[in-house]
Amino acid sequence: MVEHSASVTVKAPVHQVYRLFTHFNDFPKFMSFVKEVTYYDESRSHWVVQMFREYEWDAVNEDCIENQQIGWRSTRGLQNSGKVKFRPLGPERTSVEVYLRYAPPSGPLGELGEVLGVSSLFETALQKDLRHFANMVEQAPSGALDPMSSHYLFHSDSAASKGLVTSKQKEAMARDPMMSPEALAERQARIEQETARLSREAAERAEQQRQRAEQARQLAEQQKKQLAAEAARRRQEQPRRVAASVDSSELDPRHTHAAIARHLGDKDGTRVRDPHFRQDPMTSRQPSRPLKSETAQPDARS
Repeated sequence: MVEHSASVTVKAPVHQVYRLFTHFNDFPKFMSFVKEVTYYDESRSHWVVQMFREYEWDAVNEDCIENQQIGWRSTRGLQNSGKVKFRPLGPERTSVEVYLRYAPPSGPLGELGEVLGVSSLFETALQKDLRHFANMVEQAPSGALDPMSSHYLFHSDSAASKGLVTSKQKEAMARDPMMSPEALAERQARIEQETARLSREAAERAEQQRQRAEQARQLAEQQKKQLAAEAARRRQEQPRRVAASVDSSELDPRHTHAAIARHLGDKDGTRVRDPHFRQDPMTSRQPSRPLKSETAQPDARS
């Protein structure tokens, strides 16, 4: 058995991605190598793919868990099986992981095909088609992420776009009202409208960013001018500040605040507060009157 895997991240909620991906009959609309997926009933389907040569099989769904996983196995034709796992990465992002196994056709041609790289080409095509699916989901117009509107999942490189689908697939698509010429024209118009809307929103965001950047530039320029004016003012005042500091160092000690405060009851204000005074300024305080006990005559008994 040959095993392959591929994965992609889709910018959409997990329940929408699950519902879109489980519409297997839409695979020819975005996959390049799937030519037909038609239903027998809700769980059985018929597949036709083209990879160097045409292969087909009948499959039955199994191990399906809503919004988490789908699985299948072939019951006739090319022997294969696989699973697709859906894992939410957030409210608007979903991881899609595809795992499949198949048995190469028996005989020298089948083995030679694997040796020549058919296996790697298939895996490359699978990864590319998964990216197509993710891009179309992300670019779908508002309200289009619904299985009944899945005609929006229609890629230009798909088998349906290139006319490579089987006659049975064409009949199924012809019965689909969403595939009528009118519906496809409406689809294209809505895509163009949505593209124009997204372009306008991008232009508006760019303009808003430009305006914010311009406001920030103007504010920075204004602050720069204010700082320059303040520096110039300080340079002009510097000579006056130097002269004032020189004058203040030569003040008469009699004109100090201590001298002025003598009328306010400050005893220290009655003498000059000269830092070079020969006596400790604290000695200028008048001694307090002795208490009576200190002036009383000593006891005669002593």
